[in-house]
This record gives sequence, C-alpha cells and structure tokens, in this order.
Amino acid sequence: MAHQSEAKLENNLIQQLIGLGYAAVKIQDGDALVDNLKKQLELFNKTSFTAKEFDAVLNHLAKGNVFEKAKTLRDRFQLTKEDGTSFYVRFFNSEDWNANVYQVTNQISLEGSYKNRFDVTLLVNGLPLVQIELKRSGIEIKEAFNQINRYQKHSFWSTHSLFQYVQLFVISNGIETKYLANNELQSVKQTFFWADETNKNIRELIPFANAFLNPNHLGKMVAHYIVINETHKVMMVLRPYQYFATEAIIKQVNNSEDNAYIWHTTGSGKTLTSFKASQILMDLPEVHKVVFVVDRKDLDYQTMNEFNAFKKDSVDVTDNTQSLVRQLTDNTKLVLTTIQKLNNAVSDRFKNSIEPLRHKKIVFIFDECHRSQFGETHERITKFFEKSQLIGFTGTPIFAENASKNEKGKRTTKDLFGNCLHKYVITDAIHDQNVLRFGIEYIGKYKNKSRDKMHRFSTFIDIEVEDIDKQEVMDSPNRIEKIVDYIIAYHDQKTFNKQYSALLTVSSIDNAVKYYDFFQQKKEAGAHDLRIATIFTYGANEDSKDAQDYLPEESDYDLAAEPQSSYNSKHSRDKLETYIEHYNQMYKGSFTTKDPKLFESYFKDISKRLKDRERKNFNDEKDRLDIVIVVNMMLTGFDAKKVNTLYVDKNLKQHGLIQAYSRTNRMLGEQKSQGNILAFRNLKKATDDAITLFSNKDAVDVVTLPGYEKIAEKFDEALKALREITPTYESVNDLKDEDAEALFVQAFRKLMRTMNVLQSYTDFDWDDLPIDEQEFEDYKSKYLGLYEKVKQDNKVNKTSILDDIDFELELIHRDKIGVAYILKLLSQMKGANTSEAKAQRKAIIDLLGGDIKLRSKRELIQKFIDENMPKIKDGDAIEEEFEKFWQEQKVLALGKLCEDENLDKAQFKALIDAYIYSGREPIKDEVFQCLDNRPSILQARVIGDRIIAKMKEFVEVFERGMVA
Repeated sequence: MAHQSEAKLENNLIQQLIGLGYAAVKIQDGDALVDNLKKQLELFNKTSFTAKEFDAVLNHLAKGNVFEKAKTLRDRFQLTKEDGTSFYVRFFNSEDWNANVYQVTNQISLEGSYKNRFDVTLLVNGLPLVQIELKRSGIEIKEAFNQINRYQKHSFWSTHSLFQYVQLFVISNGIETKYLANNELQSVKQTFFWADETNKNIRELIPFANAFLNPNHLGKMVAHYIVINETHKVMMVLRPYQYFATEAIIKQVNNSEDNAYIWHTTGSGKTLTSFKASQILMDLPEVHKVVFVVDRKDLDYQTMNEFNAFKKDSVDVTDNTQSLVRQLTDNTKLVLTTIQKLNNAVSDRFKNSIEPLRHKKIVFIFDECHRSQFGETHERITKFFEKSQLIGFTGTPIFAENASKNEKGKRTTKDLFGNCLHKYVITDAIHDQNVLRFGIEYIGKYKNKSRDKMHRFSTFIDIEVEDIDKQEVMDSPNRIEKIVDYIIAYHDQKTFNKQYSALLTVSSIDNAVKYYDFFQQKKEAGAHDLRIATIFTYGANEDSKDAQDYLPEESDYDLAAEPQSSYNSKHSRDKLETYIEHYNQMYKGSFTTKDPKLFESYFKDISKRLKDRERKNFNDEKDRLDIVIVVNMMLTGFDAKKVNTLYVDKNLKQHGLIQAYSRTNRMLGEQKSQGNILAFRNLKKATDDAITLFSNKDAVDVVTLPGYEKIAEKFDEALKALREITPTYESVNDLKDEDAEALFVQAFRKLMRTMNVLQSYTDFDWDDLPIDEQEFEDYKSKYLGLYEKVKQDNKVNKTSILDDIDFELELIHRDKIGVAYILKLLSQMKGANTSEAKAQRKAIIDLLGGDIKLRSKRELIQKFIDENMPKIKDGDAIEEEFEKFWQEQKVLALGKLCEDENLDKAQFKALIDAYIYSGREPIKDEVFQCLDNRPSILQARVIGDRIIAKMKEFVEVFERGMVA
C-alpha cells in the first residue's frame, strides 16, 4: 500500500478544519503573523489600535516564558490609549469559548537560530494556540515529537515570541495521533491519545480532528482543561478519562441531588481530576461550598501541596477542627480537610457554629472513598448537611467480594455513593501507557552471589516461602536475615544502581525493627552502603494497644490480611528514636519522636525525599534514600515516580494488594519499564484474584509482565532482526546511507529496550543469551558513534534524517562505571605485563566508549594513558597524578573557551560554579555580563545559546561523574 504523503495529509486536514468552522488564512512569515494578530485582536475586542497602541500590546505579549505567557493569555491587559483612556485588552474568552475567533494556516516560516517551517497552525484571536506537526504514514510519530522539541529551541522565541503562546501540540502520521501540553524538556511519555467516553482511543487523524479539534471542544480544553502547575512551572492538560469524569461530575451536580463515584485506577491522576472538578463546581451559582475530604493527616498535607500547585493559594490546610469550622463559615469556596476533623465539626461541640450550613448545597468530594466511609462518620455527615451531595473517587472500589463487616453490616461503594459515573480500570491505564505493568517475582530459593571457577552460582539459599504460613517461621530472625541478604544482593539490579528507590513492606512493627537492625548491622560490617529509613508509630505508654502504623488522626484501616503481632511499646519507640537519629546523621536533620510536630515532619521529610528525586536539580549523591521499611504507611495515596521496586514480606489481598503494588508503576522515561514486585510470600493467587476483581479474568497477562524465559525469547527475536540489518558490529561501518543507519538505530534500540527489562530479573545471566556481553557492548559503541555523528552535524547546521530519531540514551547509562572504577583499572594495568597491559588498555577504551556519561571524557583519559601513564612508576600514585592532570586540563579548557568567546574568566567560572551547585541553567543576561561587549539584539540569541551549550559541554566533561 502506498504511504500517504505529508503534503496530502496536511491539505486534507486543512479542508476538514475549514468544514469544522475554522477560517482559512494565508500567513507566510512573522510579519504576516503580526499583521493578522492586530486584525483579529481588534475584531475580538471590538476596537481598533493605533501603531503605537499595538506596539504596547506586542511588548506586553512578548514578556515572560511559555509558563508565564499561559497566564497572560487568560488575563487582561490594561492599555492606555493615545487619547488617555484605559482599555482592557482580552486575548481569550474562557467563559464563552465559542466567542473566540478560530483560524487555520499552514507552512509559516520563522527565522530564529535556524529557519523553521511549521506544518499546520491553529490561531485563536490571532495567537497561535495549537501547533500540529505531521509525518507521512509509516514514520513513527516520535519523530514529529522530536521536531517540536527542536522548534522550541530554534525559533519559537522569534517574532515577539508569539509561538510561545502555543498551549497544545498535536503530532500525527495519519494513523497514530496524540496531543500534549507545551512544556520544555518533555518526554514522549507526556503525549496522549484522545478517546471516547468508554476509553476507546481515537487514533486516526480524521476522527481525532472531528472529536478534539472542533472549535467548541478545543476552546473548552484551553478554557477549562489545561492546568497551570505553579510548583513545577509547567502546563498540564487533562487526559480523556479525566475530562469525561469531570464533565460527568458537573452534569451530576447540575441535574441531580444523587451521590455518585468515579472509579479511576490508582496512579491515573485522580488528584488532578478531583481538583479540576472542585474548581469548576465551586463556581456554579447553586453550590455554596466544595469540601474535599481525605482520610489521613499526611494526605491532607500532600493534597494541599498538589492543589496549591495547580492553583496558587487555592486551599489552606485545616490544622484543627476550629480552623475547619472557620473555613466552613467564612467565604472560603474550596475547603480541604480530613474525615476525622469533619466528624468532629458535626459533633455537639461545634454544631451551633455550623448550623447555618445545614440547608446549603455543599458538595463533598471524597478521595479514596473506600477507606473510611463505612462507619458512623458517613451517616453523621449526611444527616447534618441535609442538602449535601457526595462524590467519591476510588482506584479500588469495594464490591460484595471484598467488603468487610462492621456495625452497619457489609457495605459496598455503590451502597454508599450510588452509581459509578466513569470508569478507567488498570487495564485501560496500561493499554494507554499511563501506568506501567508489574514485573512480579515470587522469591523462594535464590542463587548466592558468589560464583565458582566455572562462573556458576555455587550455592542456593532457601527463603521459606511456598505455602508456609506458620507465624513463627515467617517471623524468625533466620528467615528475615536471609531476605535482607537477598535484597542487598539484588537491590542494585532492581533499581539501576540506586537510580530509583524502593519500599519494603513487612507484616508487623516487630518485624520492621528486625529488618532495620539486620540492615544496620550489615552496613556497619561493610556488607552494603544502602541508605535505609523506617517509619511507624508507637503507643504513648507501656500499656497502649498494638502500635498502629499511621500518623496520629489516621483512620483504623488496616491493609494487611494478618493481625498485628503484639510488641513492647517502649521498646519500639526507643528503637524508632535510634533509627531517626541515624536518619538525622545521614541528612543533617533534627527529627525526633519526642515532639509530635517533629515526628510528623520526619514522615513528611521521607515522603518529600522520595518524591523530589524526579526533580531536575535533585542532588542524588547527597540526598537520595534507597529503601523505606513500612508496615502500612505509604502503601496508599503516596506517589513518587522514582520508586520502582516494592519488596513484600506480608500477606496482601484485594484492594490492599493493588494499592501497594501501585506505588511502583508511575511512568518515568524509557528506563523505567515496569514496577518491580519481589514477593517473599506466595502471593500468586492473591495477585491474580485482585487483578481479576478490579478488571477482569483475562487481565492478569495485561497487568503483569511475562516470566524471564518469555522476555528472553523476545530478546532473541530482536537480536535476529538486528543481525539481518548488521550481521556483525563491524558491518555498521558498511551501511550505505542514513536510511540504512536509521534502520540499525531502530533495531538496536528495540534490543536495548528488551535488555532493559531482561536485566531487571534476578535470573538474568549472559550465559542464557545468544550474544555475549562484549559483542553487545561493541554494537552499543557503534550506536553511540551514530549519535555523536548527529550531534556534530547539528553543530554545523547540517540536517540529518537521524535528527528526529530518539536514541533513548537513558537505556545506556548505568552508574556501574565511574571515574573511580576507571582509576582502579588503570592501577591494575600498571602492574600488568606488556601484552596484558595492551589488552587492558583496549578494554578501558571500549568501556569509555560504551558509557554515555564517560564517552565525553574518553579523549582526555586516553591522553592520560598515552602521555602520563608511562612516566608514573608507582601504581598507587595514579589517582593523585590523574587528579593533577585533570585539573590542568580543566584550566586549559576553561581558558580556551573564555578566549574563544571573549569572556571574563573569573565571572564565567563563578557562573559555571553556580550552575553546578543549583542545576539552574543561567539566563542569557547573566552570560552577557561575562562578555567584554554585549552583542547586538540580532546576534544575542545565537551567541547566548552557543556559550551556554559550550558551558554545559565543559561541565559534562570535567565535572559530571568526577567524584571518585
């Protein structure tokens, strides 16, 4: 079948958009874009602007970055007209989005660092708000995504930065179509298919345009469904299931008094959906207030942070019942509180204060509504607030099969909340790549890490797992120590050498203490360098009942299937105080169990430390935390994308199991391919039953990854496909043209993706594969060679068809190999005979070529080996000599960079130091302050970009990964 050309795809789309109500306009360049903007803003604002007035509007529009411009778009500008009167200029009508003026154009050319021509642009009131990039069918749409990232860098900032007003991008090859919000440093993982109400994806461009790009829907998306995140300074666009759930809630509140609930699987972004619903509902005239209810104090804090990120100061945490009552009775439209405080508020003590609310329409939105709504509290709230309407959100509803009995009998989510308004289950989320699958291993016998001379594992260690449920066996120190040894042996493999964190959930606080003590003993003995923390609570005195594993004020909801074992309260508190002191020493804290506020801060600090790992400027070396040992805490409602592993030594079932597993399956780049679950108990049946309950009986294969053997078969297939293109790694050199090179890159990338999954299994062994490690590394070097070629081509403004292919470099870098490791090899090389030294030299150079972070240092390390090594007599002096050599080269490189660019050396060095410390890229003005003469406006952008690129390259070579 012939592929449809890009031009044909473009023309057909434009005709379709005209049919949907867009006016066609011909705009060829930046000047025409500005002329059209003036006409459309005059039409939209029902006024006319003089040249001077319009200049003022343009100056206002040019201010700020993409994030700030998103706010400018939704705001008004007070313009002083030439006759002295004030006029408020609007750029977009969010209340009546159909009153905006919609146009379509194509092939606008803008000149920035390079000249770029854009495919199809949708203009609203003259501003480009949607950019559509097309590829002919047969080309992966990832290439259109990479093209957008280039445009952002190269030309969106030209012509008064008007293209920085783009809110949404659409990428398509006709067959596959996705949309995304406009942010820099994006991953292709942040692109989404649109879908219908039943979660059926609308992939092809024609139906997508009908459903998503028609002016009514697109206007509504821009007006209501793009959220401006203040914390991360990014725009977030709702996914289709979030949109349909919010619309269903609004319809329910407008047209009915009945309660209802939303079933959206854990990890699918319920907080964003519930925030957006709350925000729209509180503006409805008939709604007096919206009260968002969580069931735990720690979630109160977490939700407040997230809500305030979506809209600054939108909620204030209610510290106590008194502050809740105050917010309920003042003008606060959106109130965030816990179920416990709400229960107190309707008690006799506060009833009189809130009596005026009894007959007001208040919408209560309950987060994870299954956890605490099954007792008297629910009844008390609904009885007092006579016109209340309850909307529940849950990832794991309660059905008859998983309902627990209480004084009210067995009650389901439907009994309490009525009908389900919208459903998005775990299989939907995995299908859409919104959450990851689980890679589950049930660990019974495992291989000891020591190998014999034949490179076989020499012993097996038996962790009693299969069908043993005797409490004394499960709790025995001997068994727990074996599991600790296992985790130490395999943690690096599971977490890509500690680039991700893990949770270890255990059956009781007593066992949490045993686990922590074993890890600590082994750390002191030098068996590992893992950073471990634990969190649980304790009774206030010796006679208290079993410690509950939650912060004070949490509900009595227990996720574990077995009862807590009894323990000595004072003993556990003293132990926890010791463990917190270890934490304080690691991270220079002052937390303690002796002060409730400081203990609460300890929990918040652990949560924040795990969540913050995904931040760009997080200092991993200084601040990372490897494993947190918990009983129940953090197994629900806690999200951290850099958690990829859950070690399980407790019996989980039904909603508790799915909630716990789901801590690991948040999407994050290419490297994190699944959530790792290592179960030290036989949870196979419980896992299958839970997945079946919350999706269907055929879902187990969708939700969990296949076993090691199946993935190994996929690897074999990918290797066979690679060898058909390049039978050996040397044959990469003989590829005729860039089309052939692109085929090789795609084939090896597929092999790497499979290897990424394969290496996460504890059974992984190179001996099982039809390629050895050296040959794989040789192919990898050729792959990286092509990546380097593209980088060099870009420097000389040479276009390449490999430009828009994603090399997915994160699959390559693993922190196994650092400078310290290379120095160790160099000292071994010093003591070797000539032939051995030659072989070792080649091995080191190959190693440098195969690691993406060390590749930039290869030339210098090679120079050190060739020029300095022969002069060093003592192998022990290599580290010191290398350090001296490195500093000399660094000074020379900095001197050359400053000389080439006419930079003040001391000022530029200070700028580099600030960048290394904070991770914040300098703005161009800071760079220009280091220059002898400030460049002209025409040259400023190009010169600034060039110097910043050289600075980053300098840091990459001389600073990154240099801590030996």
